[in-house]
Amino acid sequence: QVQLVESGGGLVRAGDSLRLSCTMSGRAITVYHMGWFRQAPGKEREFVASISWNGGRTDYADSVQGRFTTSRDNAKNMMYLQMNSLKPEDTAVYYCATDLKEPDWSQVPKRRVSDYSNWGQGTQVTVSS
Repeated sequence: QVQLVESGGGLVRAGDSLRLSCTMSGRAITVYHMGWFRQAPGKEREFVASISWNGGRTDYADSVQGRFTTSRDNAKNMMYLQMNSLKPEDTAVYYCATDLKEPDWSQVPKRRVSDYSNWGQGTQVTVSS
């Protein structure tokens, strides 16, 4: 059974950095597009970043562009989200996701929740002012 697990969340101050990790067990991530989303209390889950199967194309929400960087290590079955210059409005539960419906060799970004079939349980990121 495929399982996605996020780690690396925590409580930090505005301006600090955090690095989130996502590991997938049960299947190699090599041929699948992957993404990061977040959900703040009372708000809908929103797109943060995505990365194509080989890391050749990354895509970011305007709110994190220039501050967040996503990467992946297919050999380790891992994906990462480096978050710099964190702001209080970045506070949310962060989820990693992948679309396992079929291999995706394209470099087309995926931003919709419905583009992804499998999700992790989330990791809390809290940024104090």
